[in-house]
Amino acid sequence: MAGVTNGAGALVVVAFLSMLVPSVRSAVDYSVSAARSYNSGWLPAKATWYGRPNGAGPDDNGGACGFKNVNQYPLSAMTSCGNEPLFQDGAGCGTCYQIRCTRANHPACSGQTKTVVITDMNYYPVAKYHFDLSGTAFGALAMPGRNDQLRHAGIIDMQFRRVPCNFAGMKLGFYVLRGANPNYLPVLVQYANRDGTVVKMDLMRSRNGRPTGRWQPMHRSWGSVWRCDTSDALLGPLSLRVTSESGKTLVANNVIPNGWKGDTSYSSNIQFR
Repeated sequence: MAGVTNGAGALVVVAFLSMLVPSVRSAVDYSVSAARSYNSGWLPAKATWYGRPNGAGPDDNGGACGFKNVNQYPLSAMTSCGNEPLFQDGAGCGTCYQIRCTRANHPACSGQTKTVVITDMNYYPVAKYHFDLSGTAFGALAMPGRNDQLRHAGIIDMQFRRVPCNFAGMKLGFYVLRGANPNYLPVLVQYANRDGTVVKMDLMRSRNGRPTGRWQPMHRSWGSVWRCDTSDALLGPLSLRVTSESGKTLVANNVIPNGWKGDTSYSSNIQFR
C-alpha cells in the first residue's frame, strides 16, 4: 500500500483525519456504484501524490494490482492508488478515470482533463473518494511550468469521472507470476480495453496436447491476479476465458503454451471493444 504523499502538510492532515476517523467503512458513505458508473458525471475527490515527483508511484513501478512497468507505455506513469470505493479490494484494478482540478481548487491547476489508471491502493481515510496519484499524474494537472508548484501543495480538491480505457495498439495480456507450478497457476490480466478489468476468468486445460472442452473457474487471488489451484498437473496449452464488467466474454485459445513457466508474459490476439 502506498504512502499518501511527499508533502509534509498533507501528512499532518492525514494523521489528523486518522485520529478523527477510527473506521474507514463507518466514517463515510462509500458509493461504489457512483464511482464505477460511466454516467455519474464529475464527482468530487481529494488528490495526493506519492513516490518521485516525475515517477509512476511505487519505486518498483508496480503496485497492489500486480501490474508491472507502469512507468512504460501504455500506462506511462499516469497511475493512481484508489481508496476503498475505487480499488475495491482489487476489483477496481485497471479502471480508467478522467481527472481535473481548476483554479478554484488551486491557482496552479489547469482545468484540463487527464486520464489515470488504478494500479495501487491507499485506504487512509482522507475523503469519500481519494486518488493518491503518481507524481507524474499529479503534476499533469497543473498549468505548463507550474507542476512543482502544484505538487508542493501536497493535497488538493479535484473532480473525477469514469471513462472507458483505450490502450491503443495493445492486446489483452496474461502474465504468469513467479512461483507458479503445475498445481498452482496465478495469472495477471492486463491492458483490458473498455472496463479495464475482468470480473470472471475460466481456464481450459489440455490432455495429450488437445483441449478438453471443459471450462473450470479461476478465482481472484489479489489485485488483478487470478489463480487456479489443482491436484492434477496443468499441462498446456491452456486457454483462458475472460468476462468484462460490461458482460462481454472473450476466449484466448491456447494462449499459455505447453511447457509454460512462471515470471513469463503471454500475449493474446483478443481485446475488448
